[in-house]
Amino acid sequence: MRVVMIGTGYVGLVSGACFADFGHEVTCIDKDAAKIDALREGRIPIFEPGLDDLVEKNVREGRLSFTTDPREAVSKADIVFIAVGTPARRGDGHADLSYVYAAAEELGGLIEDYTVIVTKSTVPVGTGDEVEAIIRKVRPSANFDVASNPEFLREGAAIGDFKRPDRIVVGAQSEGAIAALRELYRPLYLNETPMVITDRRTAELIKYAANAFLAVKIGFINEISDLCDAVGANVQQVARGIGLDNRIGSKFLHTGPGYGGSCFPKDTLALTKTANDAGTPVTIVDAVIRANDQRKHNMVERIVKAAGGSVEGKTIAVLGLTFKPNTDDMRDAPSLVIVPGLQAKGAKIRAFDPEGMKEAGKMLKGVDFATGAYDCAEGADVAVILTEWDQFRALDLDRLARGLRQKVLVDLRNIYPLEEVRSSGLSYHSLGRPQRKS
Repeated sequence: MRVVMIGTGYVGLVSGACFADFGHEVTCIDKDAAKIDALREGRIPIFEPGLDDLVEKNVREGRLSFTTDPREAVSKADIVFIAVGTPARRGDGHADLSYVYAAAEELGGLIEDYTVIVTKSTVPVGTGDEVEAIIRKVRPSANFDVASNPEFLREGAAIGDFKRPDRIVVGAQSEGAIAALRELYRPLYLNETPMVITDRRTAELIKYAANAFLAVKIGFINEISDLCDAVGANVQQVARGIGLDNRIGSKFLHTGPGYGGSCFPKDTLALTKTANDAGTPVTIVDAVIRANDQRKHNMVERIVKAAGGSVEGKTIAVLGLTFKPNTDDMRDAPSLVIVPGLQAKGAKIRAFDPEGMKEAGKMLKGVDFATGAYDCAEGADVAVILTEWDQFRALDLDRLARGLRQKVLVDLRNIYPLEEVRSSGLSYHSLGRPQRKS
């Protein structure tokens, strides 16, 4: 099939490359000429494991191309995906749909034969109706259908998620659109991937409901972690004990400094705004948003307490800055609250992240960046693990301790078993586990 992807951000680029790898002819379009030039030269603007090889392979084999001019590709396309950004609008939290609507208006003047227009971007309920109305207004005689096909990609594991998904959700009103999307995803039939066929509005809500539910699980286990601290219980054992219940499941039951990233913060806000506008508030999600925001500030106080009650004039070694490992994404990362919070209390920050320092440098001021974990910790008073990168999971704790002046390690991801750090000479502080001095 001939596929066009409008937008070469995270979703558009990963999806386009994977569709090309399925054997489809894919053209990725973006108005950013510098980005398109970079992609043509094989330079990938985001960090995602395996994506550079996948793009290079499919460009070489002629199935994937990049352009700033949509005319020819759209006019010949069977399916056009809208995969542009929908950031939270400042002030009210609603998703900013200006890029989606601009793409729809442009497509109205370009489509020729029957074309299925698919919203891949995360959009509020009813956006597909508006996209259809915009295209129809631009070109009343156009032969097209609009469908919703939300993505469920985890940064750092996106290619695997795309090729081995839990489900494919298709929201469409016409048999033509459903048939086209079934054919597009036919390579996944061998995996017996479930395909959920529903109407557009339901498909749009499925995406928000899924992300909100996962955010609720994270918020829940974080509050249970605080309770464990108060009563002397172990949150990891609690999580295992409840996670083995098939009705609950073990995923997203890992305590930490709060969720971040490109999806959960903006999607929970957008869902609550939609619900409030409809007169049916989702109070559970409202509470999770507030608790998650507060948790990031609470982590600052935990670090200060571990440092002896003050960080004034002390150097804090921060290991990990991105909101999760295997990505360079800094959007709504806990570090964006925790680092400035420590600086406001007089701390000096030295930080290391395997992939995120370039982006972090644009958002965090007054931070010294190190070349590695041990370099970061050398001469610092306290080390703090903020992101659970693999290379932080097997640190030489004796070496780390020798480099730290106060010999304090604050592990906000609970990477290490408590008994493992007892002999290192470190004062070890984690979340929701009985704390023992080594």
